Amino acid sequence: MSREYDDELFSFEDEVLTAEDPHHTPTWRVLIVDDDKDVHQSTGFALANTEVLGRPLEFLHAYSAADAIRILSEQTQIAVILLDVVMESDDAGLQLVRTIRQDLGNSEARIILRTGQPGYAPEMEAIRDYDINDYKTKSELSRNRLYTALTAAIRSYEQIHTINASRRGLGMVIRASSQLLARQGVSEFAAGIITQICGLFGLPPEGVVCAYDQKNSSAQALIVAAAGSLTNCINQHLDALPNTGIADALNQTLRERRNHYGNHSTTLYFPGQNNHDMAAYLQTEKPLSDLDRQLLEVFCSNIIVTLDNVQLLTQLKDHAYNDQLLRIPNRLAFVHALDRALSHQPRSDITLALIDIDGFSELNDALGHQHGDNLLKAVATRLQQQLPAGTLLARVAGDVFGILANTAELSAEFLNNLLRQPLCLEQLQQNLTATIGLASLELIDGSGSDALKAANIALKHGKQHRRGGISHFSRDMEFETRARVRLLQDLRSAFERERLFVVYQPQVRLSDRQLIGVEALLRWRNDDGSFVAPAQFIPLAESSGLIISLGEWVLRSACHNLHIINQHSAQPLRMAVNVSVMQFRQPNFLDVLDRALSESAIDPRLLELEITESVAMLDAGFMIALLNQIKSRGISIAVDDFGTGFSSLSYLEQLNVDRLKIDISFVRQMEQSAGSRRIVETIIQLGQSLQLELIAEGIELESQAQILTAMGCHEGQGYLFAQPLELPILLEHLHSH
Repeated sequence: MSREYDDELFSFEDEVLTAEDPHHTPTWRVLIVDDDKDVHQSTGFALANTEVLGRPLEFLHAYSAADAIRILSEQTQIAVILLDVVMESDDAGLQLVRTIRQDLGNSEARIILRTGQPGYAPEMEAIRDYDINDYKTKSELSRNRLYTALTAAIRSYEQIHTINASRRGLGMVIRASSQLLARQGVSEFAAGIITQICGLFGLPPEGVVCAYDQKNSSAQALIVAAAGSLTNCINQHLDALPNTGIADALNQTLRERRNHYGNHSTTLYFPGQNNHDMAAYLQTEKPLSDLDRQLLEVFCSNIIVTLDNVQLLTQLKDHAYNDQLLRIPNRLAFVHALDRALSHQPRSDITLALIDIDGFSELNDALGHQHGDNLLKAVATRLQQQLPAGTLLARVAGDVFGILANTAELSAEFLNNLLRQPLCLEQLQQNLTATIGLASLELIDGSGSDALKAANIALKHGKQHRRGGISHFSRDMEFETRARVRLLQDLRSAFERERLFVVYQPQVRLSDRQLIGVEALLRWRNDDGSFVAPAQFIPLAESSGLIISLGEWVLRSACHNLHIINQHSAQPLRMAVNVSVMQFRQPNFLDVLDRALSESAIDPRLLELEITESVAMLDAGFMIALLNQIKSRGISIAVDDFGTGFSSLSYLEQLNVDRLKIDISFVRQMEQSAGSRRIVETIIQLGQSLQLELIAEGIELESQAQILTAMGCHEGQGYLFAQPLELPILLEHLHSH
């Protein structure tokens, strides 16, 4: 413990209760205030070798009011003042009483007024107004009467002093207890015990505090705090103390679970939570008085309660700032460390890295949470072993680790090598990859939370575009993320304010250009009449989960409007509705579908659900079972954007779909690109071999329609035939055709 630390904790050196020299005999101090030297001599001669209540008298001398004020300002524990009324002036003594009580704030010293002029001041008024013990003429004060007056005054002083000392002591106990509660951790609290108790009794901090687990019989008491000459014993066992008497006293106190008061030391016992007890040894130099012991007992009672609170606060702090599984700093501690790093300049040489274990969620689900926890522990151990000294490692999310280090130490090669070697886990070799997001603190303008957000932006960008690689945060990346957030907020608002609507694009049979159906397409129109492209907001709706409620609304609207459309159509038309992967994964999707059919009263055979090729390639058992249930209702299934993914042909046959939609990108390029044309031909041949209907989207030119017809494509849609139409315009179109 440093000298500065002791001085900081020593809070009561100006407010001591007893600070006498242990080799000095206690006396009653009497101040004689008189401008006549003979009075001083005669009073001292009359009371020489006199004891009052077991103590000798000690005389202090003042020959004027100014002398008296100086002495009273410098000296403490003056029991009685023998004060002459008439000195520099006729009422100098009475004015001095006022100064003593009001200006000096001395309410304990007892005052006996003496005057050589009988009847000079009214006796009752003086005693009443100036808190005076007695009022005598000098001629009245014979030796016996002076002794009697002094004895009465000293007895009164002792009672007042004791009461005030108790009051001050209790106040100090309360303040000391409050200061102890503010200590950060048990070790600092223990150090506070030494200095606060020594401060109560005006002693220099000298002692030790040890902690002991009563439940562990083999455990030894450990020194958790020390002051004075014993400072170098901190964090050692009691047998390391140079003075075996101190160790014996502490062991006895812990064993007997009670306080011990010696002639030159005091040993205190503090029971703690869960039998984690503490004991304090203090060098007190002399036996404690009864009052001192009473105050100490009160203080110790407060310490015991406060200790429990400090231990609780320590546990709460541990939970607040440390990850309980991995025993490394958590997200909150990491953010605070970032705040501190951002407060220093320059920041260009400090980099924040986020490491996200690829596929951890799948491993956790497949092998169980126990395996996942062990995997995280193994990763944390690996990182701690390989990261340079001084690097901060924290767990900031489920499987995301945060690293704060010098930029030069976080090279791409170093980061890529962190998890390159397999982990040994439960006698198995576990190979892992990780996606890493980096953010230089030089690019951060805000707080630690902003820095963590920036690294997270880079991490998400990496998971979308460079899984298993390293992505560096840039301002453009932040701008893109903010734009996405604003767009998502606008999308939610647009949905609530009914700015989204459904349009319908006609689908025709290519052989005779006969209208056979329509596809429901979602559109977003702003208040100013401008449109937001579906390519912008549909992926955003899917990633945010908003597509679930949006998709249900589109499905119900499309089914309802199909009923209206077919009331105006010469022949029944088919309605195609896109369904996202998130909708399929909802447990109540079939209920939503049945409700839409029931509410609209349409023929299920006129409804077609379009799924993308990526959706079709989901878990085989799940998709086959779900599509079979959908097909059992009479609904048909189309695979949208076919050719853009990587389908298994055998799996495609098992899905029992009805239609393949040739992606618009191939249709647009098939006249300019031989490769696109061959892909279109292959898709058509595949569909024919699987006896599936084929429809091409994005047909804008007559030449495209003719080529597709010649290849054997059955149906088409695109601007050549009609653009997507709102319901009223579509109904007019049906009437005109």
